[in-house]
Amino acid sequence: MKNRIFFLIFMMGFLYPNYFGSMNVQNNHVETEMPGDVNNDGIVDVLDLVQIVNFILDQGSLEVESAGDFNNDGIIDILDIVSIVSCIMGSGPCESVNILEIPQYVTDYHGEMLIPEDNPLSEAGIELGRFLFYDKKLSDDGTQSCASCHLQENGFTDPNQFSEGITGELGGRNAMHIINAAWFSSFFWDGRAESLEAQALGPVVNPVELNTTWSAVEDRVAADPMYPPMFEEVFGSTLIDSTRITKAIAQFERTLISFNSKYDDFFYGDFTGFNESEESGFDIYFSEVGDCIHCHQGPILNDNEFRNNGLDSELTDLGLGEITGDPLDFGKFKVPTLRNIEFTAPYMHDGRFETLDEVVEHYNSGVHEDSPNLDPEMENAAAGLNLTEEQKTDLVNFLKTFSDTTFLSNPAFADPFEEE
Repeated sequence: MKNRIFFLIFMMGFLYPNYFGSMNVQNNHVETEMPGDVNNDGIVDVLDLVQIVNFILDQGSLEVESAGDFNNDGIIDILDIVSIVSCIMGSGPCESVNILEIPQYVTDYHGEMLIPEDNPLSEAGIELGRFLFYDKKLSDDGTQSCASCHLQENGFTDPNQFSEGITGELGGRNAMHIINAAWFSSFFWDGRAESLEAQALGPVVNPVELNTTWSAVEDRVAADPMYPPMFEEVFGSTLIDSTRITKAIAQFERTLISFNSKYDDFFYGDFTGFNESEESGFDIYFSEVGDCIHCHQGPILNDNEFRNNGLDSELTDLGLGEITGDPLDFGKFKVPTLRNIEFTAPYMHDGRFETLDEVVEHYNSGVHEDSPNLDPEMENAAAGLNLTEEQKTDLVNFLKTFSDTTFLSNPAFADPFEEE
């Protein structure tokens, strides 16, 4: 432990000699109120670093609530040293804030949001990410952005079956939603990305999507005089690269939270009650009659799993299996959330169903029992749910209680370029 800490300090002095000796360290700091300001002088600098090193050398690591706990994990240890060194050197974020209101019942069921230690949320980072999410500089010809295929009014999905890239070519799958993604551990229908940061890398270089290179994007973003100061505020320097761009976009995407529906009122709001049809749909959803709850569970209405729901007898898209190469994964796709499902048509990974009525009818009578790797939870549906027309209508009406219209019009999620 001591050797590793001394090495960090040595490298700090080697790379930034002005931090040590008799020189004025006040020229090298980040002025802000934040974790890491151990000596409470309003800045995070080498003096705070030295105090934390001394603490660890004397105490090891200790569970505390202190400004020294930079990464907010309840312990002052080597990870806090790394974070503060990164902050001071300008290669990492220097601000971590708790600015999102999450209902208690959400964290009780799903736990805390999945936020990487090297990319904590900050107000400046979220705002930078919002601009980048909507900026068409991320495409080769300046005609498309992330938001071109993830529209706020459609729950950050694409109302078209397949999204059209800048060359006019269509993708092979329906654009997936970005709702409550902060709790997801994998992304894309086939799960090929393990974080929002990794997810944001792919579309830029995909020839069917934004069809450009990251070096070109970096140059275009850096040439815009608006961006260097924003990057400096978030990351400590004006360096603009793909890592920082995707980190900022991921910060914004983690704020796309939707827990303000009639269904949520049932748990924690001023609930006025379901109507008769919704009440019937509730019973169908949460029982073996409809058999929905096994895959679409908890406040997120998603189990973070990959399943084959019996769309086809013969597979034309291997889904997860295309990534893992495991035949047992063939035909499995990420289970989507049902949040705002009223507004996220078309449905399924290939957008084959245009309405919720069609979706319900699939589970009622259209599941292919001979589909390879059919999920065990589909056993009832494969045999036929035999819902009446009234029951199907009731189930659709209940699904609409997941709608959060404030999410679809929240100005914090809207295109910032239209505000200018």
